[in-house]
Amino acid sequence: MAGFLETLKTQRWDDHRYYHHSRINQSLHFVSAISFLFSYVIVFKDPAISALAGWLVAMTTRQTGHFFFEPKDYDEVNQATHAHKESIKVGYNLKRKVVLLSLWALSPVVLWLEPTLFGAFPSGNAEYMHHLGIVWLLLGFGALLFRTVQLCIQQSVLKGIVWFTKIATDPFHDVKLYFRAPLYVLRGELMDPMADVVHRA
Repeated sequence: MAGFLETLKTQRWDDHRYYHHSRINQSLHFVSAISFLFSYVIVFKDPAISALAGWLVAMTTRQTGHFFFEPKDYDEVNQATHAHKESIKVGYNLKRKVVLLSLWALSPVVLWLEPTLFGAFPSGNAEYMHHLGIVWLLLGFGALLFRTVQLCIQQSVLKGIVWFTKIATDPFHDVKLYFRAPLYVLRGELMDPMADVVHRA
């Protein structure tokens, strides 16, 4: 249990210090976390709505922060290049995210052209958004399970299970970590000085 918690702590710390320098990115993660928490609650009542909220709000804000606001130049705080950080990323680095987001973006087109999704759904377009929500729910769970199994095989079962746990609990952790970020943005501080990282270096 101690090894599990220590690995979880390390993965969370690396994620913060390597990938969340931008206060805008942190703010978007805060919005994303709130949206994911809504999805967690509503999934038991309406899985399709949960998935639509998760992908359209939570994932969109989260990935916008990573792709457009997080710096890609040399990381002076951690003394690491962007390429190095991408190569050691435990979860979905930007290249893997492009593949995942491409599948997400193409799935509405496939469902529009094939409303029954090759017999998986009843015929007709009346429930298009509901069916799309179900497709996105399965895509999200599939992506999570795929990377977990991949990590279990490529690195270790412990790292795979820890990463799964980290992703599932990230919304709670992100609210705690980044709830002040919008205030920093309003004050004009667009980059986190990472004093906590420097202090621990």
